[in-house]
Amino acid sequence: MVNTNHFMELALAEARSAGARGEVPIGAVLVLDHAVVAKAGNRTRELNDVTAHAEIAVIRMACVSLGQERLTGADLYVTLEPCTMCAAAISFARIRRLYYGAEDPKGGGVDNGVRFYRQPTCHHAPDVYSGMAEQDAADILREFFQQKRIED
Repeated sequence: MVNTNHFMELALAEARSAGARGEVPIGAVLVLDHAVVAKAGNRTRELNDVTAHAEIAVIRMACVSLGQERLTGADLYVTLEPCTMCAAAISFARIRRLYYGAEDPKGGGVDNGVRFYRQPTCHHAPDVYSGMAEQDAADILREFFQQKRIED
């Protein structure tokens, strides 16, 4: 069996890189057939694009790389519970499994907020596994925002 923690470690590294660039430190890795297809961190500030979340970035990259619009059979590892926009993109991409680290009570759209996958209008819901490397993911975010408060 493949060590799924390895993929979450890669997502955490992407989150750290995003934070070093001044982005909210969220990272994502998309895996298909036990191989990394795409990895990215948030780039909303860099690209001046509110949709440039880590999840959207890896979905776009993987679709281009694989030459297809759907990612059936793929697994997504992300450091923070996806927002509603990202949850919808994950659904439309037909991603098989979603693994995420820290919950997001204010902005999450999977287990918090609208709970997108539980809505009758949701056509595809991935298997969801929360809490993977939760403390590490939460620490990265907490440290980033503490530093931002010091700088302001």
